Amino acid sequence: MTQTESEELRIFHLLRAVTVEFGLRQAEFAAANAMHPTDVRALICLLDAERAGTDVTPGLLGARLGLNSAGTTSVIDRLERLGHLARVRDERDRRRVLLKVEDGAKELGRAWFGPLIEGTVGLLGDFDAHETEAVRRFLGGVRDVMAGLPAPPPPASRPT
Repeated sequence: MTQTESEELRIFHLLRAVTVEFGLRQAEFAAANAMHPTDVRALICLLDAERAGTDVTPGLLGARLGLNSAGTTSVIDRLERLGHLARVRDERDRRRVLLKVEDGAKELGRAWFGPLIEGTVGLLGDFDAHETEAVRRFLGGVRDVMAGLPAPPPPASRPT
């Protein structure tokens, strides 16, 4: 750490280190379970939506993952073949297909990520209500900053 680095930058670098470490754990989970890293992101997206009570269609999943229709179909097909995902008809609109994470996939995720979740929840248990709210506000703010960033420019073309 340099002497001129602010406390805010030190916190940013710590957050970056945590996200890198979490990404490595996700990649290990994907590799150990014959999945692509995007498959894991899709499962996380679907589980988050389930917790929020939001139905997810293939189109919504693709939008959240930043994939085109063909890429979204590939992810869904892989997860379905592995038994982690089911396509189900919407009870309110039978024309619509919804995506649901299978219980076996949830158990697989709990077995792998359970110690991380339990350790994090235990750590937060040592925080008082004001500290917990500060963490929530900070992480929500970082998420909002990231969501509001413009898309990066396309890579420069190379001469052929």
